[in-house]
Amino acid sequence: MPNLELYGTAGCLYTAEVREWLEWKGSEFREYDVETHAEAQEKLRRIARAPYTVPLLVEDGRVIQTGWQGRGCIAAGK
Repeated sequence: MPNLELYGTAGCLYTAEVREWLEWKGSEFREYDVETHAEAQEKLRRIARAPYTVPLLVEDGRVIQTGWQGRGCIAAGK
């Protein structure tokens, strides 16, 4: 199981930018859409505070990157 997790939303173009960057680097990661995946929302709630800035890159349970090159989207927690 990859130790990198990408939390984002389908509507945030910066999520796609981080995904493409990770794929370009050949990194293994799991991706979660926090607007449609309740389990991912709960997991993110334990890591970050709402409202969430996405994309959020997490490694071994620690946030290592918020946004993409200083830009991100807000995803409201439910």
